[in-house]
Amino acid sequence: MDPITFEIIRHRMFRIIQEAIITLKHVTGSAITNEGHDLMVSLYRANGDLLLGGVGFLHHLIPAAEAVRVILRQFDGDIHQGDMFLTNCPYTAAMHTSDVFMVTPIHYDGELVAWSACFVHVYDIGAVNEGGFSPDATSVFMEGFSTPGIKVLERGEIRRDARQTLLNMVRVPEMVALDISSMIAAGNVARDRMVTLLDKYGAETLDEIGQTLIDQSEQLLRERLRELPDGRWEARQYIDVHDEVYRINLAMTKRGDRLTYDFTGSSPQSETYGINCSYWAVLGALFAPLFPLLAYDLTWNEGLLRPVEMIAPEGTVINATRPAPTSCATVCGVQSVNNASTTVLSKMLLASEKHAQQATGVWHGTLHALFLFGINQEGLETIGFQTEAFSGSGGARTFADGVDLGGELVNPICRMANVETTEGTFAVRYLFRRRMRDSGGAGRFRGGAGGEYALVAHDAPKSMNYNVSSKGVLFPLAEGLGGGYPGAPANFFLIRDEAEPSAEQPTGSNGANTSDRPALVRSNVDRQFAQRIEDIGGPRESTGWGLFPLRGEDVLYVRWSGGGGVGDPLLREPERVLADYRTGIVSLGAARDVYGVVIAEEADNVDVAATDSHRAELRKERMDRARPISQAAK
Repeated sequence: MDPITFEIIRHRMFRIIQEAIITLKHVTGSAITNEGHDLMVSLYRANGDLLLGGVGFLHHLIPAAEAVRVILRQFDGDIHQGDMFLTNCPYTAAMHTSDVFMVTPIHYDGELVAWSACFVHVYDIGAVNEGGFSPDATSVFMEGFSTPGIKVLERGEIRRDARQTLLNMVRVPEMVALDISSMIAAGNVARDRMVTLLDKYGAETLDEIGQTLIDQSEQLLRERLRELPDGRWEARQYIDVHDEVYRINLAMTKRGDRLTYDFTGSSPQSETYGINCSYWAVLGALFAPLFPLLAYDLTWNEGLLRPVEMIAPEGTVINATRPAPTSCATVCGVQSVNNASTTVLSKMLLASEKHAQQATGVWHGTLHALFLFGINQEGLETIGFQTEAFSGSGGARTFADGVDLGGELVNPICRMANVETTEGTFAVRYLFRRRMRDSGGAGRFRGGAGGEYALVAHDAPKSMNYNVSSKGVLFPLAEGLGGGYPGAPANFFLIRDEAEPSAEQPTGSNGANTSDRPALVRSNVDRQFAQRIEDIGGPRESTGWGLFPLRGEDVLYVRWSGGGGVGDPLLREPERVLADYRTGIVSLGAARDVYGVVIAEEADNVDVAATDSHRAELRKERMDRARPISQAAK
C-alpha cells in the first residue's frame, strides 16, 4: 500500500473517533461526561483487538477490547448489522459497575469487519449509594445493576425490555436514559463513518491497514525498549480507609525488548470496602501511563500489549475475586496502579540520557469521588459528581515545572466544570475554589499545584448529602523523581454547624436557619464569605470515606494532591521560588525550609547571601543524618 493512502485512512479513523466523542458529549446531560470528559471512544478489529485508541480515560482502552471479545463469545451467531451491546460487569471487562461499555459491531457487505466501543460513567446504577461509587457496599451484590452482556439494540431498533431493565432500578432514570442514548449516538456515528470509509477503500484495505498499524506499533515499541537500560524498578502505593491500610507493590523488570510488571506482595483483597480492582481493570490501569510516556508518538493499539507481561496474584487488592466489592476501584486500586506504573516507567526513562525528558513525577496522586445528592433549589431530585476530581495536577518533568491544576496523565482531555455549573444544579454555594498553596511537590522543578474548595448548602429545601470515596489522606501518593518531593496529600472534612435546623427548615446561607456563626459566612477580616479554611470555626469531622449529610451551615472542605517534583529542591533557581511565593503557590516558610531560599519580605526579593548560607546549612544537616546502607537496612 502506498504511504499516502495509509496515512489518509489512519487520520480518517482518528477523526471518526473525535466525531463520535463530540456526539457523545452533546447528547449526554451529565457534567461528569461533557465537562469532566470521563469517557472513551475507540475502534477495534473484528476479533476484538484494539485497532485505534481514542482519548479520554486511557485505562479503558484494553478492558473495552475484552468487552468486545465477551460479546463475540456470548452472542456468536447472533450479531447483526444495527445491533449494539452493553456490558458493565467488573468481573467480565468493566472497571466497576458504573462504567458502562457500549460496543457496536460494524458490518460491510454482510460481514463483521470492525467494532467501535465507548463508555461513560452513568449517573446512577442502582447501587446501595447514590451515583455508583458505593463506600457502603461490602460485596458486588450491593453495587447495582451488572451484566456481562446484553443486547440493547437489535437491527437498529432499541429493545424495550432491555431499556426498561436498565432504567427500572436507578434513582434518576431520565438522566441514565440520556447516558445510554449518548453512547448509542456515538456508536451510530462511529459505525456510519466507518462504513463511508469502507465504501471508498474496501474491507481488505482496512484490514491490511489495521494489521500494519498493530505490527508497526509493536515494532517501534520494541525498538524503543531496546534503547532503554535493562533493570528493575519498584514503586509502592497505599490506600487508607478508616483505620485500615492496604498496600500496592509493583516491580517492573526490563530485559531487552520486554517489560514484566509484578504486583506480588500487594495486600489481600478487601472484603469490606470497594477499593479492589478486577483483572481487566488493573491491566488497563497498568497501560494507561505507558501510552503517553513510552508510546506518545505511536498509534495506541494491540501491538503495544505484545512486549508486556503482567503478574497479578489472584485474591489481592489489584486482582480481586468475585464477589469482592469494586465500585470504588477507579479512584482506589486503579489510581494506585496508574501512579505506580508512572513511577517505575519514569525511573527507567530517567536512567536513559536519550529518553530522560519523558520522565515525570506522578500526576494527581489522589483521585477522589464525591457525589452530591438530594433535592435541589428547584425541588428536583439530583445526583451528580464533583468534577474537581478531574482538575488534577501535573507532575514535574526533568526540564519544566508541572502544570498547576494540570489534569491527569491518563486522561489528556479531562477538566473540571465551572463553579456556576455545580451551583446551578445543586443547592450549594462555593465559599472559595482555588489552587492550593504548598501542594506541588518541591524539586528543582516543582510539581503542579493541586486545589482546594469549600462549599455550603444554599436554598436547599431539605439537607443536601454527599458520599465520598478516595485513597485516603494519610500518605503523599504523588511521588517525586530524582530527589523531588511528593505532592501534598489530599484531605476531606466537614466543619459542623453546631446550631442545626429542624427538619422542616430550609438550609444554607439564605435559608431560614440563622445560626450565628460569623466566622462561617463572613471571615474574621469582614469579607462576605470566608476565604480561608482557617477562618471557619467549628468542630471538624474527617469525611474521606462514607455517606454524610450537609445540613444548616455545615462546610464541606476538599483539597486534592499536587504533582510530584523532580530533582533536588535545593537546586531550584531562587528567582523561581520567589515567583512562586509572589503568586501564592509557595509559602514563605516552605521557601526557606524546603527550598532553602531566604526571601526578604519587606523588599520582596531574594537575600542571595543568606540563601547561599542557609542552603549550605541544610546540606550539612542532610549529611549529618545520613547512614551507610548497611546500617539503614537494619
